[in-house]
Amino acid sequence: MKRQHSVPIQLIRSLLIAPRKRAVDLEVVCAQAGLVHWLDLIEIDDDSTRFPLEELGVFLITLWRYMEDEAGGFLSHRLKLGTFSMMCHALISAPNLRRGLLRSARYIALLTDDLRLTLEEEGDEARFVFDWDNPLGEDEVFFITSMFVIWIRLSCWMIDRPMLLDRVDFQFVEPSYSDEFSLMFPCALNFGVERNVFAFNKRMLGLPIKQDPHTLVNFLSHAPQSLLTQFRADDSVTAQVKRLLIDAYAKSSTLSFDDTSEHLNTTTHTLRRRLKEEGHSFQEIKDSVRRERAFLLLKTSDISVNQLSELLGFSEPAAFIRAFKKWSGQSPTAFRSPKSESH
Repeated sequence: MKRQHSVPIQLIRSLLIAPRKRAVDLEVVCAQAGLVHWLDLIEIDDDSTRFPLEELGVFLITLWRYMEDEAGGFLSHRLKLGTFSMMCHALISAPNLRRGLLRSARYIALLTDDLRLTLEEEGDEARFVFDWDNPLGEDEVFFITSMFVIWIRLSCWMIDRPMLLDRVDFQFVEPSYSDEFSLMFPCALNFGVERNVFAFNKRMLGLPIKQDPHTLVNFLSHAPQSLLTQFRADDSVTAQVKRLLIDAYAKSSTLSFDDTSEHLNTTTHTLRRRLKEEGHSFQEIKDSVRRERAFLLLKTSDISVNQLSELLGFSEPAAFIRAFKKWSGQSPTAFRSPKSESH
């Protein structure tokens, strides 16, 4: 079974923790979903077992209807059926992505104290933060990952273009199947950190909402379970270019636009056009990768600013310093050690 069309059994096990804690009869749920064969699969002690994405969508909507809870039991109190739909109605009239995300955060705050969503802006970076109390004290992977998938895919739908993610941070420790996450989120990934965050270029917050109440009707006929079937590889051209650049910089190398076109077996003209159709440019994607690479190396290594400038392909250290100040609002030295610039 192809990875891009399926999910690993470990993710399913994480999904089932809350329903089992709530004493949900999974045999009944599987029967109602027409997925009786799941009963045997979920008990298999074989980490190579995978589940088709289409079946995951059917199972989720059946489970939520059975539990009358769109949170699947992961919160202290149920999110009644229709919660996601009404949230979408509340944000569809927002003028831009910023207001849409803020409305979604406010809407969730009215329903539960267990999950708190916050939008932060600093320098060129926007951060959408998920604080979750985890009332059951169990495996967090499915719930947090599903929240990221829903809000990222919802954002993409609202602005009608792929979202250029800079990084995704997870509080949970890196799972044994973390290679699955690089397919879902083509960006820098950090595990075992302080907060659950997905970060992106702040300019995207000003993009207008392209959808309206008419397109929302069709969207809601398949959501939110359809969004969760996006536990698959992001195959947008933007994501493909970003993966290539991430791999290159991780190997202390760089790729030109011509090199990237060749790797994707397309012409420079076609690649430029397709990126433009998705609302992004090669330079924007390149800056996103260089920004996160710079953040990582400044915090985790002793590399000098001059060496980092050369590694990231800048013409001179001064150009890198100017770019970094634009990205973060501070110099590379201050970012690495806030006290160092005063000496």
